[in-house]
Amino acid sequence: MFRRLRRWFLAIVVIGSSVFLLAGRWTDPWLWAYVSVWACLTLYPTLALDDDLARERFTPPTAGADRVSLRAIRLIALAHIVVGALDVGRLHLTSVAPALRAVALIGMSASTLLVFHAMLSNRFFSPVVRIQRERGHRLIDTGPYGTVRHPGYAGMILMAPFSGLALGSWIAVAIALAYSALVLRRVFFEDAYLRNHLEGYAAYTERVRYRLVPGVF
Repeated sequence: MFRRLRRWFLAIVVIGSSVFLLAGRWTDPWLWAYVSVWACLTLYPTLALDDDLARERFTPPTAGADRVSLRAIRLIALAHIVVGALDVGRLHLTSVAPALRAVALIGMSASTLLVFHAMLSNRFFSPVVRIQRERGHRLIDTGPYGTVRHPGYAGMILMAPFSGLALGSWIAVAIALAYSALVLRRVFFEDAYLRNHLEGYAAYTERVRYRLVPGVF
């Protein structure tokens, strides 16, 4: 646990310092709020994640079936933070009203917690699309998976645009929407892959009909 906390602390220091350096402002209360919220949010899985799932999350043994998309998703996620910090601190090309930034911090927190809730409810929650035979991969249909088939992706699709708004940059929001579009593509890809490769998934789609939003989609 101490090792995990040390890694969490170092990650927050590196990410937080990078945001402030890119912005060129160390006294911006909104940036401090942004970094602090992320620190608090990521502490939750740091403390709760078991070692087996942590290995799958951070060092999956294969690249999975959709590896190109994953690289793009990660690069765009990084880009929205970099561009957002530059915009709000140095470039001043766009700005977001303080009230909207406050709402966005709440939305970012709620959507991120949904991602973490899905992660902790599903011991096979992986960043890559694969069947984890060595871990006894089986269908998970409890917790949020009893309501929608991809609750983690539902949180991710909302999380990035809220993050861009919380940073205070509409350019970051635009980049984040590209991230959301790629995650939505992943929903269709993974849904089809699991239907063809995971035992019981086809029947599961009949019981839980909606992918992301109950009663809608």
